[in-house]
Amino acid sequence: MAEKGRFQRGASFILFQDMILSIMASLLSILIVRWVSEAIPGFTVIALKWLMFSLVFSLIGFLVTQSHKVVRRWATMGSITRLMWAIVIKEALLSLCVIFGVLVKEYQSPQLKVLLIISDVFLTAAFLFYMRFAARVFSKSENHNIMETVSRKNALVLGTSNESVSLANGLETTKKYNVVGFITSDPDMNGMVIADKIVYLCKDKNDIRELEWRLGGIDCIFFPKGEVDKVDSSGSDDDGLSAGNAAGNSDVKSEGVSSSGDRPVSDGMSLMGKFIKRSFDIVVSGILLIVFSPLWLISAILIKKDDGGPVFFRQERVGLGGKHFEILKFRSMRLDAEVNGAQLYSGDDDPRLTKVGGFLRRHHLDELPQLWNVFRGDMSFIGYRPERPFYIEKISQRNPRYRYLFQIRPGVTSYATLYNGYTDTMEKMLTRLDLDLYYLRNHSLWFDMKILMTTFLKIVSGKEF
Repeated sequence: MAEKGRFQRGASFILFQDMILSIMASLLSILIVRWVSEAIPGFTVIALKWLMFSLVFSLIGFLVTQSHKVVRRWATMGSITRLMWAIVIKEALLSLCVIFGVLVKEYQSPQLKVLLIISDVFLTAAFLFYMRFAARVFSKSENHNIMETVSRKNALVLGTSNESVSLANGLETTKKYNVVGFITSDPDMNGMVIADKIVYLCKDKNDIRELEWRLGGIDCIFFPKGEVDKVDSSGSDDDGLSAGNAAGNSDVKSEGVSSSGDRPVSDGMSLMGKFIKRSFDIVVSGILLIVFSPLWLISAILIKKDDGGPVFFRQERVGLGGKHFEILKFRSMRLDAEVNGAQLYSGDDDPRLTKVGGFLRRHHLDELPQLWNVFRGDMSFIGYRPERPFYIEKISQRNPRYRYLFQIRPGVTSYATLYNGYTDTMEKMLTRLDLDLYYLRNHSLWFDMKILMTTFLKIVSGKEF
């Protein structure tokens, strides 16, 4: 039953995706005709009619061929053939409308009519087949490489010499360490990239503590012998980056660098990046709150009618700066769901789900109210999934690095969600933390865009979160 539900959701997302791509192709084709022609009287009306008919004919083509129901087997000849026939149906119907003057009778030039159809055929096929190819490539990707990377120990290497670079490469070859960068006391080297790794300026232990926050924890610092000699000859005091623990060995590491401070520092994203990300959150969440308001109303009526309980589920979570906030969701469980204490959600078969709540959960509609949390600033679209104080305490007992996440806003979706899914065990929570810390070390506007695109490809390839 659950497998059937996942299949239906995947098919629905593919149909939606294909419709959007088909309309985009038609819009671009009519614009191409406009760009290569002289002024066209009533172009706006013509373009709207073209898009409307394209929408209808695309839907007919997809429903007749059922091309959207080939969710997982992207590479079969049958799936490609279905998609080709769907395109043929759409373009044939559009061509008939053009020939009989239903759509573009204002065009005097037959060449422009031919260009319009050819452009639509080419662009529709290009968009649809490219997305199929991208989804197929993604569906074949393996997650074990990612999990292997995030489970390694985070290491820094002292210095920027050839010896330091060789040591960093050797450490990563062992697959036990993830070298996150080089450290130096030379201000001129700060921020430079050597061997695809950033150089960080660290003059003393306070800089190391700040860097530990920024990188989500440091397990060890390696001192190449050549750099140890430089440090020894520089006469660094005990508060500096001394090599006292290195004992003159070339591959000696300083294990367990810890931070005594509890206040988050800069997380590494530029001020401009933070401004752009927050602006995106405000604008998009505001628009979606308006667009989805009818769906809010329908969901509220169904929940209230189901068992008469409250529409919204409010729960305390911990977010930016360690501040507590109330996360909003449509209530999907019975009123007595946690009468025996906090329990993790166990999936679509969780007996605590209500009838309406099960539907909302399966289609992720229960999380729509989180748009208000994003608009308010409690959350962002991309971040880490916020957790309850009860479970944060449990996780921190096993891995105290959870506190590093408080430097950034939690998100509606996350990098960890893509590769770890929903967490219903403590082990999954710890794995999720490793992935969240990886996001903290690498997060940027580009990384956020990559997560959004990967989320989309996961959905259209029929994969379950």
